[in-house]
Amino acid sequence: MAESSAAGETVLMRRGLVLIVSAQIMWGLSPAFWRLGSDIAALDILGHRALWAFVTVFVIHAIRGSLHAVRTAAREPRTLLLEVFAGVLIGSNWLVWVWAVTNDRVLEGSLGYYITPLVSVVLGVMVVGERLRRAQWVAVALGVASVTWLTVDMGRLPWVSLFLAATFGIYGLIKKTVDRPPLDMLAIELTVMLPLVLVFLGTRLSGGNDALVSAEGSEYVVLLGSGLFTVVPLLCFAGAVQRVPLSVIGVIQYLSPSTNFVLGVVAYDEPLGGGRLVGFVLVWLGLAVFTVDGLRVTRSGAHPGGPPRGQWIGWRSLGQRGQLG
Repeated sequence: MAESSAAGETVLMRRGLVLIVSAQIMWGLSPAFWRLGSDIAALDILGHRALWAFVTVFVIHAIRGSLHAVRTAAREPRTLLLEVFAGVLIGSNWLVWVWAVTNDRVLEGSLGYYITPLVSVVLGVMVVGERLRRAQWVAVALGVASVTWLTVDMGRLPWVSLFLAATFGIYGLIKKTVDRPPLDMLAIELTVMLPLVLVFLGTRLSGGNDALVSAEGSEYVVLLGSGLFTVVPLLCFAGAVQRVPLSVIGVIQYLSPSTNFVLGVVAYDEPLGGGRLVGFVLVWLGLAVFTVDGLRVTRSGAHPGGPPRGQWIGWRSLGQRGQLG
């Protein structure tokens, strides 16, 4: 009986690993998908992405018979207020990421997702009042050094990186306070965005400027497929969380920005001079310190009086990339 149970857990673990790796690969390859619509304005892509993601999510809820759970959550004033804010974060993050991808800023975008865990640590200190371990302070210091170095090297603030990291980090903080399934929350967030999206797309259509009307070839794939491309990785991640330890997910999460990085350098020939490479090396060192420390704490077991210092920021906010990237 014990052997049968162990074998079943192994199968679930393997399926979970397939799901989490699949999600990370899809997010990692997202620049290739969005660049299929590089001639479409980022606002048009955002509008269609929000619309078709809304349709996709609500079809899934209808099939699952879980629309009542969404309605119940939306009736809670605190939850609704937080989700309105989360919807703004999603929309702005999607917009900047798509703009970055279609304007040869993939490397800058990937840096933003690399430094997000470090931004989350800082938010944990500022908002939640957490105390950090020494290794976490070292990781944050390396992240700050990376951004400072890149600012000097580039002659400007890497605003795309900072914006993506900040919106993702704050979004993760909201998710910590709203204990609901991600798909339920995404449904509310998309509903919040829907009126503005419909007004925008309606205005574009009435003026004869709707991207879908004038689309050609692969542009149809981007506009009509954006909903599935948004939701499917999220479902993969949600399935993986039920089967794979969060400590493992914490390591695998760096697969997507790493894939973004490789695409930016190899496929899109974005410049990676010595100065820029130093900036990335600094943030990679910070993430190495951060990850090793998190694994050490996770393996040490439960701590008296609750989770160890800084624990939630490392792992609890994982997986929101699927809703943002």
